[in-house]
Amino acid sequence: MRDPEGASELVAPADERSGAAARAGTAEAPGAAGRAGAAGRAGAAGRAGAAARAGAASRLRGRVTIALFLLPALALFGLLVLAPILVAMYTSVFKWNGLGGAPTDFVGAANFGRMFSDEVFLGDLWRGLVLIVLSTTVQLPLALGIAMLLNQRLRGRALYRLLFFAPYVLSEVITGVLFTMILSPDQGVANRLLAVAGLESAWLSDPSSVMVSLFLVMTWKYFGFHMILYLAGRQGIPEELTEAARIDGATAWEVFRHVTLPLLGPTIRISGFLSVIGAIQLFDLVWVLTGGGPAHSSETMAVTMFQFGFKRYQVGYASAISVVMFVISLVFALGYQRFVMRRDTEGAITVMRDQR
Repeated sequence: MRDPEGASELVAPADERSGAAARAGTAEAPGAAGRAGAAGRAGAAGRAGAAARAGAASRLRGRVTIALFLLPALALFGLLVLAPILVAMYTSVFKWNGLGGAPTDFVGAANFGRMFSDEVFLGDLWRGLVLIVLSTTVQLPLALGIAMLLNQRLRGRALYRLLFFAPYVLSEVITGVLFTMILSPDQGVANRLLAVAGLESAWLSDPSSVMVSLFLVMTWKYFGFHMILYLAGRQGIPEELTEAARIDGATAWEVFRHVTLPLLGPTIRISGFLSVIGAIQLFDLVWVLTGGGPAHSSETMAVTMFQFGFKRYQVGYASAISVVMFVISLVFALGYQRFVMRRDTEGAITVMRDQR
């Protein structure tokens, strides 16, 4: 038999070899772990970079899509709005009849000086102011009152809403022709009805009554639009608020004054803005009803501009009037948004930011 000590000698080198291998593995482990960590960080960085590139590409595609959708609208806006404004500004400093090529007789600010020394144009400014005051103090409160009535539970209120809103659907030309016949001094329905009480009027034929008649027609035509605005705004107010006010003992007037009216503020401000801008730019209804007469007593800035531009072929002067109309409308719009609608616009911007 072989000596056991020899066997132990054979086993010992094997144990030594396994220990050395273990020590070598232990020594190599930190390096392998470091390489694995570096590889993991590199992979994570690569994935983050790929995600960032994908996000940037997605945002770029989104912007391109938005631009493609906006391009037709921007082209139309530039062609139909910006281009006419620029052309009017250019031709307003020339004496030009609109014929025979481009204008060449440069007069500078002479058209504007002539405008503000023209009694007809100064009368246009005064008449526009009168229509604005009447619209905001008579037409809009009337529309608000009827909207509040039609918000109540009335039998046939849907029919009433339809009847009050129907005039707004009619075109200005149809409305003008209709009231030309109704307010005719000789054969008009209005004078035939008023003749019973001896209250006939010349209506549109008398300089002293033409503006009142014009405003009555404007009110009939447009108050239904404002009524619908107020009605929609009122229906957007939670009934719990008005019911809570009634439970606390508030009267119907107090509920309207302290609950309904403040919550209708944004709607009322929008309605007032549209009413003023409409009065500044009023043309077609006046043109069909009176043509600006009698004796310029119902002319507006738009009617005067049309008269000089398309009747008398003084396009340079008509362009100057259009520039003044644009400036008045722009200044009013910016000032109204800055001082009257500031809370509404700031609230809308805040909501948009929160939604992002």
